[in-house]
Amino acid sequence: MTKLQGIRAVVFDAYGTLFDVHGPMRKLAPEIGEHAEAISKLWRQKQLEYTWLRSLMGVHADFWHVTSDALDYALEQYDVKEQGLKDEIMALYLKLEAYPEVAAALEAVKGRSKLTAILSNGSPSMLDAAVRHAGLDKLFNMVLSVEDVGIYKPSRRVYRHAMQKLQIHDAPSICFVSANTWDAQAAAQFGFQVVRVDRFGLKDDRIPGKPAALIKDLSELAAMV
Repeated sequence: MTKLQGIRAVVFDAYGTLFDVHGPMRKLAPEIGEHAEAISKLWRQKQLEYTWLRSLMGVHADFWHVTSDALDYALEQYDVKEQGLKDEIMALYLKLEAYPEVAAALEAVKGRSKLTAILSNGSPSMLDAAVRHAGLDKLFNMVLSVEDVGIYKPSRRVYRHAMQKLQIHDAPSICFVSANTWDAQAAAQFGFQVVRVDRFGLKDDRIPGKPAALIKDLSELAAMV
């Protein structure tokens, strides 16, 4: 097992790392029909693409807006037009379930006297809803949103924001944890010690940055920090 040295804070991505973003479509699959899984994957793909495109264009909108636009695209692509369905799906996005091991893993990290934080593309209201719904609000020292910066990950400004808020001036003192390859690698390239959670069986992307470790789920994390 990889042992990370000098860690003072553990900072987590939220969506796909702590929270299951495909839960809403699974819950509504009987209403959505045979393409529910494909719609969910396309929704997530477009959600991320729109954050990157808006960042490059310099036309920021918060993550709720981006998530709504991406869902519109995915539903239209599969010709799903049922009245009220989109609103129902979006409401479920505020009540995402945490992955089964998350609460115990966070408690174990806190038990090692590490600061804990979320650093997410999510808007503050979205993150507050998700964290409270999952019962995780007592397990984080802070929940940080890109809305304070006005640009999405993987901008270096976002990772720098975490350092400033945590009052940690040495990037390797932060362990960053993400299940998103691009996020994990960008954070590693920035200078964090990164642990990537391999929830989806993905290979590293062909971009700069190499995570320090790869784990199957968060239950392995506390022993590393």
